[in-house]
Amino acid sequence: MRKFTAMLLTISIALMSLAGCAGGGSASSSAAASQVTSSGSASAENPDSIVAYVGTTIFDSSLNPVKGAMSYGYPFTNAALLKVNPASEYVGDMATEWGVSENALTYTFKLREGVKFSDGSDMTAEDVVFTYETVKANQAENENVDLTKLASVKALDEYTVEFTLSEPYSPFLDTTSMLGIVPSDSYNSESFEHSPIGTGPWKVAQYDANQQIIVEPNQYYYEGAPSIDRVTLVYMDNDAALSAARSGQLDIVMVSPNYAAETVEGMTMFPMETMDIRQISLPVLPEQEHEGMKVGNNVTSDKNVRQALAIGIDRKTIIQNAFNGIGKPAVGFTSNLIWANGDSYEDNRKDEARALLESAGWVDSDGDGFREKDGVVCEFDVYAAEDRYVLAAALAENAAELGIKINPHSSNWDDISANMNTSGVVWGWGQYSPTVIASLFHSDFAFSGGYNNVVAYSNPEVDKLIDQALSEVTQEAAIADWKQVQAVAKEDYPYLYIVNIEHCYFVSDRLELSEDTQIPHPHGHGSPIICNMKDWTLK
Repeated sequence: MRKFTAMLLTISIALMSLAGCAGGGSASSSAAASQVTSSGSASAENPDSIVAYVGTTIFDSSLNPVKGAMSYGYPFTNAALLKVNPASEYVGDMATEWGVSENALTYTFKLREGVKFSDGSDMTAEDVVFTYETVKANQAENENVDLTKLASVKALDEYTVEFTLSEPYSPFLDTTSMLGIVPSDSYNSESFEHSPIGTGPWKVAQYDANQQIIVEPNQYYYEGAPSIDRVTLVYMDNDAALSAARSGQLDIVMVSPNYAAETVEGMTMFPMETMDIRQISLPVLPEQEHEGMKVGNNVTSDKNVRQALAIGIDRKTIIQNAFNGIGKPAVGFTSNLIWANGDSYEDNRKDEARALLESAGWVDSDGDGFREKDGVVCEFDVYAAEDRYVLAAALAENAAELGIKINPHSSNWDDISANMNTSGVVWGWGQYSPTVIASLFHSDFAFSGGYNNVVAYSNPEVDKLIDQALSEVTQEAAIADWKQVQAVAKEDYPYLYIVNIEHCYFVSDRLELSEDTQIPHPHGHGSPIICNMKDWTLK
């Protein structure tokens, strides 16, 4: 694969910051459960098909790429220009070659020839132009693909597309890996909601809202149709899914790490590598009012408290207590992201952390085990949704050994939104795009709404480096900037990183998931195990 100009593939599958935090939707699904029960096991009905529970978020929104579907980069029904490989690098999918002009304003892609959509029509440059122009014209419908820096896109010939940006924007290649191509001749904004036509390996055979999505091989897929005749993705709640797996009705079931030590006859547990981390946001401002809203925290605003937690907690013990030991201690973004800083430090330095707190004036003056300073107890709340509560509780137990009192709360996202500017929150982040760094650390995002920079972190040097990274003309330079941003921000400890989690699945012994072609999983909202579903085989 040749490149027109030197450039490094970083970029993303998931640009959007919201992807990193909110938990998956709740699951009702008695209907889905009965659906599975009535159909019996996948092997009993059709030995060449499988039934899988991979979470419910795939049912949450449209399957139409124009409206932001499947922006986590999985080549499911609609392939994009680029895709990510198991080494977290970007390689061609619908494009075979690409390049960037010296001023970083023009991106040129050579398309793969001979590719057909699942309806048998040819994919050409016109389809790419149509896809991008349609998304740009309806940007409000797609929060996952940001085309605000795209000035124009045109077909230079049948298999060459040229994008022109209004200003240099180094994450633009992220977009080209996130946006699945749709056919210009047969695009329908309504029918594509549940039955998109694309060049990916699968086509939707049946869509039953909040029950199941049945997919079958796209016989026109350019790499060859998948070997499994049918995959049924079911909508269930976690307990019902595990129960269905135990009775032999599922071939894959996603579970919390808390269930990883269980046994399911005929199935094997697979913990999968991810870039999905769990971190606690620690408000850096003292309590105050901002535009009529209470923000800040008088305990976490003390850098000494934040630093003492970072160096003093024992992440291995916390992971053992919360997740049965499944997961890796994390003090920053994971090393399987090429823009991650990768610097690390030793934790569980409790004596050093205690000395730091005492020198800062935090002492246990009343002998209750928790420190105080100027009449303020070293205590704060941490809110956590769903199974993240166990992590907050394990952290609280460990932090108590430092004399820091953490009050964990099991919460819904409405409650978290109401408290995220004054308390700690357990967040989950994990995406290929470095733009998450901007959303978490740039002062422009403080109190901007959503889940961006809820701690109100502000550092002029960090802001300058982020702005510089976004406007770099080469990916190499942008990566260097992103790493430097993390190095500078880490000195302020605005977030307490704890664990790089692993996604856990029970998988039928009759199914081979092709682990060699699995990518490090981004955040779990996109049901990431299906990233290589085209490569799965039955034994």
